Amino acid sequence: MNNKYKILLVEDEHNISTLIMTMLESSGYQVIQAGTCALAKTLFVSHCPDLVLLDLGLPDMDGMTFLEDVRKDSLTPIIVLSARTNEKDKVLALDAGANDYVTKPFGAAELLARIRSTLRNYSHSAESGKLPGGKFMVQDLEILYDARQVFVKGKEIKLTQTEYNIVALLSEHCGKMMTYSAIIKDVWGYPDEGSVKKLQVNMANIRKKFGVKPGEATYITNELGVGYRMNSD
Repeated sequence: MNNKYKILLVEDEHNISTLIMTMLESSGYQVIQAGTCALAKTLFVSHCPDLVLLDLGLPDMDGMTFLEDVRKDSLTPIIVLSARTNEKDKVLALDAGANDYVTKPFGAAELLARIRSTLRNYSHSAESGKLPGGKFMVQDLEILYDARQVFVKGKEIKLTQTEYNIVALLSEHCGKMMTYSAIIKDVWGYPDEGSVKKLQVNMANIRKKFGVKPGEATYITNELGVGYRMNSD
């Protein structure tokens, strides 16, 4: 089922690269490999991959340069694979347009799940165009964009305008980790000193209305210090 998907793997460490290639090929993906940023740019243009797995610590230049270049004119999904575990690095990569950020070391099952999720969400958003009048459904959650209505298990949930805007935004980027700053910019249009706190308070209210217990990641996952993701499964 996956053999139509072509993945560009940008990783300079030979052992890691071989391991990931073997894993991807045995799962039915086509893999093109680049060990430098310069080669990655060339292969990206000539092969038009469906997804990019990008290491940031490359020998010729930082992987962020590749990410920023690609995002100038392409929405091809990019998953960053990095040993950098710092929140700031994650936020920078996600704000620059990465669809997801996986820290090394990672398990094969986790990486494959993130790839499936990213490809599924990308093809879904490309097909639907996320146009108003559309309907969003995941688990027991349903959103009617035109009517600005949200249902959980068939029951309408009354959200404030701000709460609805947050939920709608996350649903439109379902499966993608949205940073606090990206959400704040979209929902409020400007950041201020209490923006993150304001977002967290709204999110706590949304979870409560959805009937989600504190600490549970039903519908929405929170990565502390980074942002929120609408779960695709």
